[in-house]
Amino acid sequence: MTNTIDAKILAKMFLAGAKNLESKKEWINDLNVFPVPDGDTGTNMTLTIMSAAKDVAAMKEIDMFSLCKAISSGSLRGARGNSGVILSQLFRGFTKSVREKESLTVPLFADAFEKAVETAYKAVMKPKEGTILTVAKGISLRARELADEECTDLSCFFDEILKRGDEVLEQTPEMLPVLKQAGVVDSGGQGLMQVLKGAYDAFLGKEIDFSVPAEPSAPKAAPAKAEADIKYGYCTEFIILLNRNFNIKTEMDFKEYLESIGDSIVVVTDDNVVKVHVHTNDPGLAIQKALKYGALSNMKIDNMRLENQEKVSKQEKLFKEDEISAAASSGEDQAPAMPHKEVGFIAVSVGKGINEIFTGLGVDHIIEGGQTMNPSTEDMLNAIEKVNADTIFILPNNKNIILAANQAKMMVENKNIIVIPTKTVPQGITAIINYVPDLSAAENEEIMKTEMGSVKTGQVTYAVRDTVIEDKEIKQGDYMGIGDSGILSVGGEVQEVAFRMVTEMMSDELELISIYYGDDISEEAAENLKKQVEEAYPSCDIELQYGGQPIYYYIISAE
Repeated sequence: MTNTIDAKILAKMFLAGAKNLESKKEWINDLNVFPVPDGDTGTNMTLTIMSAAKDVAAMKEIDMFSLCKAISSGSLRGARGNSGVILSQLFRGFTKSVREKESLTVPLFADAFEKAVETAYKAVMKPKEGTILTVAKGISLRARELADEECTDLSCFFDEILKRGDEVLEQTPEMLPVLKQAGVVDSGGQGLMQVLKGAYDAFLGKEIDFSVPAEPSAPKAAPAKAEADIKYGYCTEFIILLNRNFNIKTEMDFKEYLESIGDSIVVVTDDNVVKVHVHTNDPGLAIQKALKYGALSNMKIDNMRLENQEKVSKQEKLFKEDEISAAASSGEDQAPAMPHKEVGFIAVSVGKGINEIFTGLGVDHIIEGGQTMNPSTEDMLNAIEKVNADTIFILPNNKNIILAANQAKMMVENKNIIVIPTKTVPQGITAIINYVPDLSAAENEEIMKTEMGSVKTGQVTYAVRDTVIEDKEIKQGDYMGIGDSGILSVGGEVQEVAFRMVTEMMSDELELISIYYGDDISEEAAENLKKQVEEAYPSCDIELQYGGQPIYYYIISAE
């Protein structure tokens, strides 16, 4: 009977869970309801956990605190897609609960599972039951039952929580009708179960290959700003120990106040603690406001102008040496650093034509990915670092990337990051078109969110497997027209499917239809579709543009 496990065993369990998920990722991908050729759940969860597994595998000396830091940080930065972000938040909550412990017992595992579920639910704006969250919650509840029953044998404990996890997973089709109709269980929940089952195999001593490919070296830090670019001179950080209710409205009011006196604002709430970061010319104002919510601790105020005088000369010398060395070795000219600006834009995009549209509208940095491969939180952080602006708007342009963008936002302390939750490329285009330079960041955020909501989007792609969705029978290789809330058309001819999709999208108040044709569609075919739509809707303006996107033959918007 085993009553405790130490950090070394936990590390092996984590690596085994990662390897088991990796080996099952295609099977988990096949559980996705929509049979589209996107970056699917199994792929997203695997890339997320393997990012942390690389850090864990590279550890030479393993203790609980260092292990927890590697798991939490690695998974947070590597998180891709909604399922990957939720998995990273489960790890974050779990590791936060156990990082100070020398060994783990049944009661400590029960506490950690509860903290994991609590953290993951908080990360999702509108948690939906019948998903990975439900499976995690079922496991947590069973863990608490076993702890209350004074179960001490970890082998029995793990066996029981896995049984409960499988039971809850099998119930997910009853919670989400779309799963029941497709005849599958939730893919994210299945991914979580494979992580836990792999971990249990390692606990039982089964022979497992723990090797993980080494992670590439991290990029160098960017040089310091010139002193003239420092608008607010004091980097102010502190923690509020709350003694009053700090709800969403209170948090928004506090952020608005900080925006009125500074920039580079980060406010992160965790239980009864709020971490605050702001650049301001009067730290006292931020402190006075914060004292209304509770006592302060971990206060730190740095004069960035004084520090910068020392840093700039040293860093400029180092970076010039690096650039000369790199240029000499590559034989290529180096691109100049981006000049500082008040506001910058990042957009997730795919396809030469769509990239050019976003760049022409003022986007500073394009993250390649979009539908075919969800960018990670790390990709978001790297893009944020490259954009030399105090406030940065991020346009995810895919509902499966919004959580990763928000997670990156929470990890940035020196810039004000605003995520506009665009779910499609047309929503992103509409959002940035409606940006008004003379308005504040907060005012623009509200306008962009409002205007993107008026856009309907349809996308034509092909099915990678047989399924039934919303009473529509779909065969592998069929073309599908997918709208904002479901399948609009299915058929064997791409032009016909695209036109029928448009007819399903249309309503009397719509005035503009924009057609972006993909890399596999000829200009002639796209022109023919435009003429067909013009004849059907003569009162609408019809725009045709080359998008160049792969996999999605047409992306069509109506507004």
